Amino acid sequence: MSASKLYILDTNVLLHDPKCLFQFKEQDVAIPMTVLEELDSIKDRKQSVAAEARHAIRVIDKILSTATNAAQITKGVRIQLEGKEREHKLGKLSIFPDHELTSRQGFLPDTSNKDNLIINCALHLQATFPHRQIILVTKDINMRLKALGAGLQRVEDYRTDQLVSDIDMLPAGHHHLDAPFWEGVDKVDSFQKDGRTYHKVDRSLLPDTYPNEFIFDDSKDFAARTHAIDETSVTLLDLGYERLMDQMCWGIQPINIQQAFAMQSLMDPEIDLSILLGAAGSGKTLIALACALEMVIEEQRYNKIIVTRSTPPVAEDIGFLPGTEEEKMTPWMSSINDNLEAMHEQDERPQSSVKYAIEKANIQFKSLNFIRGRSIQNAIVLIDESQNLTPQQLKTILTRCGKGTKMVCLGNLAQIDSNYLTPLTSGLTYIVERFRSFEGAASVHFEGIFRSRLAEFAEEHL
Repeated sequence: MSASKLYILDTNVLLHDPKCLFQFKEQDVAIPMTVLEELDSIKDRKQSVAAEARHAIRVIDKILSTATNAAQITKGVRIQLEGKEREHKLGKLSIFPDHELTSRQGFLPDTSNKDNLIINCALHLQATFPHRQIILVTKDINMRLKALGAGLQRVEDYRTDQLVSDIDMLPAGHHHLDAPFWEGVDKVDSFQKDGRTYHKVDRSLLPDTYPNEFIFDDSKDFAARTHAIDETSVTLLDLGYERLMDQMCWGIQPINIQQAFAMQSLMDPEIDLSILLGAAGSGKTLIALACALEMVIEEQRYNKIIVTRSTPPVAEDIGFLPGTEEEKMTPWMSSINDNLEAMHEQDERPQSSVKYAIEKANIQFKSLNFIRGRSIQNAIVLIDESQNLTPQQLKTILTRCGKGTKMVCLGNLAQIDSNYLTPLTSGLTYIVERFRSFEGAASVHFEGIFRSRLAEFAEEHL
């Protein structure tokens, strides 16, 4: 082990990113035996992370398959990249038999606690190799604090896939201009195509814009969406402020301009992925559901609506509920039923209207456990509570998108329930930043809370 650094990986790092072993460049990586045992106990559970555990085990097995004996696995096996990147020099992967360690001074005492065993492993390596930097990598904040308190010199979070350093740096999806847009335009090339009006203006007017960013000012007249960008110019799709605010889907009209932008992105066939972020009560689910019903029932653009979500209890508890998959998912899909009831509360028979909408739009509630391996055709897919998904899980869902399918991600980064995710490492943050330059995706951050004055006060002051 000649490299200057040795990274000890916690289980949650491998679950968060099963391919993380290839991210440490020329540095060596060690996995305690306790971590392998935890992966083994997770891989057969009916949890959304079980697939990540199996993936991580396969990656470890592939790297170690070149070892000829047990001593080599303890000493370290060279990590090899695939394909053209194989020539890049990476460090070695080793399995450390921490179960052989005996208790000694400085070790954490409770050996029934898996975290303590992993920390003791790092402490042992730090004492054994004083000339090396021993770094424990974990996404568990409390474990990082315990390790530092126990005397470990270096403890880090896994940040390789963290695309932004501050959640406030995430693009809002819309840009408000302080001055009326047309006052600053000296030259414009306007043209029509397929019944739409476009304006080609100088790039210097909107130097930081990106595809499908919504642009508006205070004039209550101008509103547009960035359609195309080149080195010298920006082409804007003219949307019109009044036309946006006059949109109606399934009896629902936007209350503010952000809801109008979201509705436009949902209804536009050129947008394959709509990402709606906002506080609880800002109208994300209502707008998404109204547009979905409009496109399936009225316009017959899609054949069905698939609704899925992930919160930690879903995968664990679903098997203990009676009924079919959809009946099992019903308790966690109550937000959809709540919004359907809100849409039809003025009807003579609201419950009948809700039942009609569910049957006519072919709304299907699906568990994430059963979405893997599918190819979803001619459907609109609503991914609710997507802030609780890892980047790998969201990739799994988005790659299910088949011909004629639209994906909609809904989430609130202030309400993350996962033990291993933060607003910066959430899959929702990841896709907002990753799809920023994709011409088929639009993200909109909702502003304002319309649930009730109590909900608004609670969001602002608690």
